Amino acid sequence: MPTDRNVYGTELEPCSTDPTTGFLRDGCCRRVEGDRGRHELCAVMTEPFLEFGKANGNDLITPKPEFEFPGLEPGDRWCLCLGRWLEAVEADCAPPVVLEATHEAVLRDVEPDLLRAHEYDGDFDVR
Repeated sequence: MPTDRNVYGTELEPCSTDPTTGFLRDGCCRRVEGDRGRHELCAVMTEPFLEFGKANGNDLITPKPEFEFPGLEPGDRWCLCLGRWLEAVEADCAPPVVLEATHEAVLRDVEPDLLRAHEYDGDFDVR
């Protein structure tokens, strides 16, 4: 079985296991056939992004136990739908991206410079 690669071309690192993320709920933002949302981008949640999502029909704050979804808080890492992240870029509230945990497939639709401009560096205000 081939190894999933990140945007650097190296082995894809896990995004989060607390909370457990990914289309397959295996902690990784993998390219998965049948995942129409393309949960391939690992982002660190911020309050502005979470509020943007909630206001636009994608409430990531409210827990939904029936879907094994704990609800997210600022600082949590989560595999985002690529389209939702791009919408947030346009709205100037895109959360930072963990490039080592973001699948290389996003490079088909996102310029590397745009990803680097939103790279998570561990030092930002989630509020």
